[in-house]
Order: sequence, then C-alpha cells, then structure tokens
Amino acid sequence: MEAQAGQDFPDAVSVVNAASSASVVLVCEHASCRVPPRYAKLGLAEADLQRHIGWDIGALDLALECSRSLDAPLVHAGYSRLLLDVNRSPDAPDSIVEHSEDTVIPGNLQLSQPERLAREQGLYAPFHAALAGVIEARRAADPGLAVVNIHSFTPVYRGVTRPWLVGILSDRDRRLADGMLQSLRREVGLCCGDNEPYSPRDRVYHTLDRHAQSQGLPSVMIEVRNDQLLTAEGRAAWAVRLCSALGDALGSLPTGLKKRT
Repeated sequence: MEAQAGQDFPDAVSVVNAASSASVVLVCEHASCRVPPRYAKLGLAEADLQRHIGWDIGALDLALECSRSLDAPLVHAGYSRLLLDVNRSPDAPDSIVEHSEDTVIPGNLQLSQPERLAREQGLYAPFHAALAGVIEARRAADPGLAVVNIHSFTPVYRGVTRPWLVGILSDRDRRLADGMLQSLRREVGLCCGDNEPYSPRDRVYHTLDRHAQSQGLPSVMIEVRNDQLLTAEGRAAWAVRLCSALGDALGSLPTGLKKRT
C-alpha cells in the first residue's frame, strides 16, 4: 500500500510563535521520531526509532526554549527523518535512506516511485511551503531577517568519539557563524566545532541554502551534542548560552537583533 500524502502525514509541519516580530526565524527539521502507524515503525524496534537515526534528540525542546527566549517564530517538522529527510533535496541519495549508520531501514527498501513522490508531497512540500511563508511574511517587515537551524548530534558516530559540545555550521555566508564562534569561545573549556561534526559538504545546509543563503539572508546552523540535552536543566542552560551568542552575532549586523539580557 502506498502513502496518501494528505491522509498519512497530518501535522507534517508546525509553526510556533508565528506572530513574533523578532529578526530571526528558527528551524528544526529533525524534531520528531514519529512514524504513522501504517508504516509499522518502518520495520524497526521502538528503541531504534528513539535513537539518533530517528531524530535529533533534544533538538525540539532546545529550539522551543530558544523561541521563547528570543520571542522568535519556530518552524519544525512533525515526523521522523527516516521517512524522508526534509533537510535534503528530494533527489539527494540520503533523502530517504535504506541504511542509517549501522542499521538497515526495512520499510525504505525498494520503494516505488509513487511512494517516494507521496512522501515528498506529504512531508517535504508542506514543510518548505510553511517555512517559506513565515520567512516571506517576516522579511516584508524586516529585510535584515536571519534564519537559524537547530540540531543535535550523537556523541559517538561509527565508533568515533566526538569532542565538540557544540558545532556552528556555515557555508558561503559566515556572518553569523563567525560572531557566534567568537562569543562561544570566550567560555573556558567549551569545545566548539567550526563546521564540525558536519559541514555543507554533507548536504546538511539544504534548508538554509534554499530559504536564506540563496536569498541573501544571514543564516547559521547550530549543532549541540545530544548528551548535553537530556535534562531540562541542560536544555535551559544551552538555550541561554546560544541565545546570548546569537544575540552577539545578530547585534553585529547592520540590522541585527540587539542582544537581550
């Protein structure tokens, strides 16, 4: 049975704090590990869906904290990236993965073209339409709008331990990344990655390039190691740290958001 976009993927995207007048739009693509019942968990155990392969652990709660702190709109996806990664072009090889890290995804093997198209129409299309709408509405009032992507990463990937607590990712436009890195590196002992543990070479900048960088808007991707986000206290502390650094970076732009204290 093939997916029916409108029936199988209600709530594919949510917009929080849409009426905000802040100079930043927050994005969280890997916010959920939810899979519709008809997909039978894609043939995986629930524990596998709850792993990093299924979503970015703690990223949505962190994004919500940042949204509240900055009074900024947040656009986030409603389903697991294992169904389709909305932060990839639909024609990218890792848009719908058959293997993720060390795990086979049975429900993604030998997909028909109609099924792929239904997932694209049901997941990718509404997410990007909603984000484009929020950005368009905000940009009309604030040409200096910035777009910020919030993710988390696993401490160990394919057996390799990652030392960074946070990574700041950028592509051609480094306006926000340089400012955030400068701010974060003032904290002694805080190991920050510059385009680590990922970079645009890994195709992780798709959303930001489509909606911000290619449109001349400042953009940055934030990656926090997910063992830092397992408690409410940890997420709150990271939200304070990141909003302060983002405020510094935005405040250095001609039309940036002034730092909030």
